[in-house]
Amino acid sequence: MDNSHVLLGMLNITKEFPGVRALDGVTMNVRRGDIHAICGENGAGKSTLMKVLSGVYPHGTYDGQIVFEGKEMHFGGIKASEEQGIVIIHQELALIPELSVTENLFLGSEVTSGLLIDWQAARLRALDLLARVGLDIDPDAPIKTLGVGQQQLIEIAKALAKNVKLLILDEPTSALNEDDSRNLLDLMRGLKAKGITQIMISHKLNEIAAVSDAVTVIRDGRTVETYDVVAGHVDEDRIIRAMVGRSIENRYPTRTPHIGDVLFEVNGWNVEHPSIPGRLIVKDAAFTVRSGEVVGFAGLMGAGRTELARSIFGRSYGRWLSGEMHLDGRRIETHTVAQAIDQGIAYVTEDRKMLGLNLIDDIKSTIVSANLKDIVSRFLLSPRKESAVAEKYRKELRIKAPSVDVGVSTLSGGNQQKVVLAKWMYPEPQLLILDEPTRGIDVGAKYEIYKLIHALADSGKGVVVISSELPELLGICDRIYTICEGRITGELAAADADQETLMRRMTTTSTTSAAALSA
Repeated sequence: MDNSHVLLGMLNITKEFPGVRALDGVTMNVRRGDIHAICGENGAGKSTLMKVLSGVYPHGTYDGQIVFEGKEMHFGGIKASEEQGIVIIHQELALIPELSVTENLFLGSEVTSGLLIDWQAARLRALDLLARVGLDIDPDAPIKTLGVGQQQLIEIAKALAKNVKLLILDEPTSALNEDDSRNLLDLMRGLKAKGITQIMISHKLNEIAAVSDAVTVIRDGRTVETYDVVAGHVDEDRIIRAMVGRSIENRYPTRTPHIGDVLFEVNGWNVEHPSIPGRLIVKDAAFTVRSGEVVGFAGLMGAGRTELARSIFGRSYGRWLSGEMHLDGRRIETHTVAQAIDQGIAYVTEDRKMLGLNLIDDIKSTIVSANLKDIVSRFLLSPRKESAVAEKYRKELRIKAPSVDVGVSTLSGGNQQKVVLAKWMYPEPQLLILDEPTRGIDVGAKYEIYKLIHALADSGKGVVVISSELPELLGICDRIYTICEGRITGELAAADADQETLMRRMTTTSTTSAAALSA
């Protein structure tokens, strides 16, 4: 590589934590003006490498060199890297919901006049930054009133306010719908045209193909390879082989289902919005799940999939109005989450960090938390049994961690997801609802979770999978329901479905017209 065109060089970067070598001699060069993708399994070291680069892990806590614009850098913190024009946008957005757009844009670098903040100048500058990222919104609006896609663009606007030269985006589209993802990728192309170099960490190979100029693959803390690509023509099989160390011939496991009688049934289910009286978010829903069956729910963002699932799981969202549930032939009531668990229902939330995990807990206490009564002896928790249960699931689910005593906050996203799955497998539910179970997870870890889902079904349980990825639903489910604006609009055997048919039914509120469209 011609070094005159290299903006960033990371040379032999090694980073260790107690008991773990997270990075082992990683070397990578990023050319000026490129969009450079970094791929790897969860826990491979991608985010750790970017935290080294941005000063989250300061100089002296790692070995190796960072060379930026031809000079070796010794960043003592994030502020030092930002002063050089390196800005990182983490997967968890660093915005304060109660503050306005303007306040968030200039937090820590306020626009001042003398000793006071110049709010008029700040607001004008905010309007300019918002225009640069294609947002036409009120700069005085609180962040909490905006969608996730808009918040992601505001994070990029914050980076532009800091005169960014190298923008690092960690899983930028993991929480976005298709339209917001497309807008973000378009913005990345626009930033590239203006000379801003970008590093993108992503598990979505189609997005890497769409925008990247080069790809670096990291596996087990080491650089496997870096190669140039032509936008739109990434060799996905090559990336997968490099990521997982083997070839995955089929991204979805083969399975012969053994489906029994109806295990779970919902009829006439109606739920009202939690804060808007009269607005139904689930409308007369009715569906079934058989023992040994994987049932998918397909719908656009906001269609009511998660609202339906959470209302079933202890009425934890919205105001229940009417409807019945039957599990294993008996009518059940689940007024609370505790009742839902006792009745044999488990729910893996789509937002593992906010609702699925307590990030200050360790692995073992998290795994047993939904079934504490099983490890209590004479009113006291048994530490020995707690550790034994957690260790069993750590091995079975191949959770990458030195021990079950480490905090869940130290794990990669994929391993955190496995901990959440273990937490809800431990109570041995009859019905397991999985909401976006592979969001933000690499292709290798996805395959493991797919096999786990099939194993749960093959043991006689009923499994519901909610996913925004239609190929995923078609690849792992036996039957798929579509939902639009809170109403179930269709039901198809996965073998008889395709993406086009599902999308038609996901975009109409009438079950009659949905059937006509697919006829």
